[in-house]
Amino acid sequence: MTSDDLLALLDPLTAALHGLDLSDPQSAQNELQRRFPVEGEAIQEIRAAMAAGVDAGWLVPREKGPVKFGRLAKEQNGFSLDVVLSGGPGPRHLHPNGEINLMFVWEGAPIFDGCAPGWAVFAPGTVHVPEVAGGRMLILYLLPEGAVEWV
Repeated sequence: MTSDDLLALLDPLTAALHGLDLSDPQSAQNELQRRFPVEGEAIQEIRAAMAAGVDAGWLVPREKGPVKFGRLAKEQNGFSLDVVLSGGPGPRHLHPNGEINLMFVWEGAPIFDGCAPGWAVFAPGTVHVPEVAGGRMLILYLLPEGAVEWV
């Protein structure tokens, strides 16, 4: 499995997400789960590819504290794609255009900012310190137009 293989798996997903209204996070999350169920074959294939990339060492090559991370793509269908393997807090940031997260259990029973594994959406203009508690989680961050501000 290579980064190009993973990007090919993600291409239909990122293309379909273009235009999703993130201003109502719960509705967006429900729509994501309806269209791309986490238990479904396509998302499980993405999870397996991400796990293979972590295990091979190329997907999350950098590390700071309890967080390993890497940039998968600066731009794919209007989104930047970053991957994080986290078991604690990350850097505080602002989502100018919102943020979509696809989250998988890596170890334990992790919770990300109060969210169970699966989909999580943050509305445009929200700020947070992303934190995983109760284990470790493998997270794909999709940022519309790659917009993020470190605060």
